[in-house]
Amino acid sequence: VPMGLFRVCLLVITAIVNHPLFFPKENGTVLENTEEIIQKMKEREESLRLEQLRLEQEIADQEATQKALEKAAVVVEERKEEKVRWDMWTTLSMVIFLLIELWRQDFQEGNWQDIGGEEDDMAVLGKAFKGVAFPDKAVLASFYEKRILGTTGDMARMREMVEGFADDLLEALRSVCNRDADMEVEDCMGVGSMYENWRVRKPFVCDLIVPFAPPEPYCFRCQTWCSGDSFPPDEQGYGTIKVCRADEDATGCICDKTKLGEDMLCLLHSQVSSTRPSSEMEDLLCFKNTQYLDSDQVMKWFQIAVTKAWNRISHKYEFDLSFSLLDSPGALKIKFKSGKSIAFNLTPVVQYENSDVYFISHFPRSSLAADIPSSTHWFLTFAVYERRFIQLVSKTLPANACHVSCLQILSFLHGKQCSLTGPSGLTNYHLKTVLLHLLQARPSQDWAPEKLEARLQDMLKFLEKCLHEKKLYHFFIGNGKVPGELGFPIIFQRAEPLNLFRPFVLRRDLYRKMVDTFHEMLRNMSALINEYTVHIPLAHTNGIRKESL
Repeated sequence: VPMGLFRVCLLVITAIVNHPLFFPKENGTVLENTEEIIQKMKEREESLRLEQLRLEQEIADQEATQKALEKAAVVVEERKEEKVRWDMWTTLSMVIFLLIELWRQDFQEGNWQDIGGEEDDMAVLGKAFKGVAFPDKAVLASFYEKRILGTTGDMARMREMVEGFADDLLEALRSVCNRDADMEVEDCMGVGSMYENWRVRKPFVCDLIVPFAPPEPYCFRCQTWCSGDSFPPDEQGYGTIKVCRADEDATGCICDKTKLGEDMLCLLHSQVSSTRPSSEMEDLLCFKNTQYLDSDQVMKWFQIAVTKAWNRISHKYEFDLSFSLLDSPGALKIKFKSGKSIAFNLTPVVQYENSDVYFISHFPRSSLAADIPSSTHWFLTFAVYERRFIQLVSKTLPANACHVSCLQILSFLHGKQCSLTGPSGLTNYHLKTVLLHLLQARPSQDWAPEKLEARLQDMLKFLEKCLHEKKLYHFFIGNGKVPGELGFPIIFQRAEPLNLFRPFVLRRDLYRKMVDTFHEMLRNMSALINEYTVHIPLAHTNGIRKESL
């Protein structure tokens, strides 16, 4: 029995050991695993190939981007080099342009010299002088003595009489005005040709300016075209005058520009001071609904005040006073019982800060301010400084210098020509501006009395050049060489030069009339002078020429 059990157990163990589920065939297992591994390897190879393609594409993209960046850098560098070269040429061109412009301005402001001497003056004159017979020194001396020299005494007597009457009239004006509401009038000042001793044509007319100021607590705040704010080209030479309270900031409080609520109050201004009725500003001669002084309102007020003043003192004088010209509100005329009359201009002005530059409401007998932009624009006059400059320069000139004589002769010729062919755009102020430029440009010895002929030719030559270029610059505005003794405001010296001929650039008809009048004056010069010249013997003329040589 034990042996039988042993055999049965051995048989069971052998069967178990040889069962295929426990020990599969080794070859079959290897085959199945190999196919699976090969399949995975193919998949891996495919994924690696795709990854390689992706990496190659990225590398190619990076190389392309790098090349594009390098190319862009090259282009930028080239552009920088071109810009540097262009900036260099631009800078060089600007420097050359500025040098030319500075030279041109100096040349146009009168910094030019004759290159041929006095005997060659006629040779260098322009085309307008071809065929013109210029009077010699003897004829000019006789003409000046006969026609012009005798008028000096008459001007002095007339100035004295007009100034005395104007002072009395203004004193009466102050007495009839309300000191608490009306403008405060100061003493008058004489300006212009009568006070610079070069007026030659009758009737003699004195020009007096009368500064005025607003009543307390108001003041004037003046603004010019060169004070920083932009002004159009046609408003150069003008300014505006704002009427403000003395304790008000120049720019004004924000309560004047913003609508505050009914329950809000400005802490700086009370309700009374912050709201100004329009009637109050109109009483202060301002333009309607503004704070800007109106020149038309000023002239109406001044005419009424002068009329009241004359009514108060008329009993003291044995003559009548009336307004002579409708287009010149300050033009007055004294009429004597004998039939004679004396004309003078009394024009209100506003002082610019603490200088002797004034805002003038109207220019009597002048086209300088014919096209004023509006009644709130005031033209600036430098007449006081012009008079001072002539007086200052006269002290450095030789005795009996010919500068005033040149202006007198030229003004006489121009006036005679205008009486023949009608008025033109050329005025006596233009002629005086030419003289001021030449007085600054030429040395003092060139204005000796025996050089009258040469200096008169210089003035005509300078004027011809200005007419040809349509440029005659104001003497003071933009002139950095004004003598410091005059105390001239620096703001006007640093301003852009003001071309007095600018209105003629756009008005070709007026420009042509002005040029034609100048040419006609040159052609008629000898005839006009000889008409007022006594006969001079030939031997006397030759003797004068020998002495001058």
